Amino acid sequence: MRISLQSILFFVSMSLVVVLGHIYLYRRLFRDTAKHPHWRLAGVVLMALLATLMTSWWILPRLLPQGTATVIISRLNWFWMGAATYLLLAVLSLGGLRQLTGWLKRRRVAEAAPPTPAPAAEVDEERRQFLARATAGVALAATSGVASYGAWRAFHPPVVNEVAVRLPGLPRALDGFTLIQLSDVHVGPLIQRRFMDAVVEQCNGLKGDLVCITGDLVDGRVAHLAHGVGALSNLRSRHGTYFVTGNHEYYSGDEEWTEALTRMGVTVLRNRHVRIGEPGASFDLVGVDDWRAHRSGYPRERSYDLAAATAGRDPSRASVLLAHQPAGWREHALKAGMGLQLSGHTHGGQFFPFNLVVSAVWEHDAGLFREEDSHLYVSRGTGFWGPPLRVAAPPEIVKVTLLA
Repeated sequence: MRISLQSILFFVSMSLVVVLGHIYLYRRLFRDTAKHPHWRLAGVVLMALLATLMTSWWILPRLLPQGTATVIISRLNWFWMGAATYLLLAVLSLGGLRQLTGWLKRRRVAEAAPPTPAPAAEVDEERRQFLARATAGVALAATSGVASYGAWRAFHPPVVNEVAVRLPGLPRALDGFTLIQLSDVHVGPLIQRRFMDAVVEQCNGLKGDLVCITGDLVDGRVAHLAHGVGALSNLRSRHGTYFVTGNHEYYSGDEEWTEALTRMGVTVLRNRHVRIGEPGASFDLVGVDDWRAHRSGYPRERSYDLAAATAGRDPSRASVLLAHQPAGWREHALKAGMGLQLSGHTHGGQFFPFNLVVSAVWEHDAGLFREEDSHLYVSRGTGFWGPPLRVAAPPEIVKVTLLA
């Protein structure tokens, strides 16, 4: 197994963050709330185990054979990672509010008192412990509520967002043609066949003319996930199902998944285009590989290559581009005359506060964008990656109606 220096540095830095975060949680939830040595020892053991869980998830699945043990480790890790994120936010926020309130109170007292030296204030240990317990209780209650809602939203059926796009060059006979977009499903340890069956049933109920999957379908090898992904064989549409790779396909074996999806009846577009419709009324569906594949060392024929994907096509024809990442829309898709690009990758941030971070980092983070006569739709994703949470960024299935 080959591990890059970049991956090692990432693992070390993230492990440091995890350890420091668990030390902070121990201090606020255990050390500050009681002095009993057994209570504090229990806190040390619990936080050490949880920190070990979060630091080992990255390397254990690579060392152990895929099986029940690794699936359980992955599930526990992702659930705790989501809860720990909100627990840290709650404790930090409430602790900061306590400090601000105390500072304002001391300032008011100082302004009201005569300018004489004040004796050193005695520390009220009982009051301090009471406030620590109250803070911990409120933080745990808030975390339970938000995390429970986020998990419910993540595992329940995605919302359906319907948009209409006027596509330059679309023949009148295809006015009203509908595309169903799935993206970033991330079939893996948490998302399995039951979820996929529900998504397929939901898509079939929309009665679209064509289904497209814009990458990051899987998080794992064909041998382990073929049953869950096999639900795609039950998708029904007049013009079939089409797929382009995302970055997670490369982690999971892009060539193996290309072959597996083809066997399942899914057409994989790797830097090529196909005609959709009848000879006298059709448009071009163009598919490219993931934007960063070449930068990750993959050969050009397995990387984003819009020039190869559009080779030989009439640029005056209507076109829809499937590209996992919204990156390159303005620099490449617009210049190539793509009337519509469907993408994903960002998850819309997936859950608060990361949705704010993604919005700041990505110019096109989620939703419909337009420039001149070209459109871009960035899906928030149909599933989730990592913590099973969806807060302020619900999962979606997109139904796009093309207008002439």
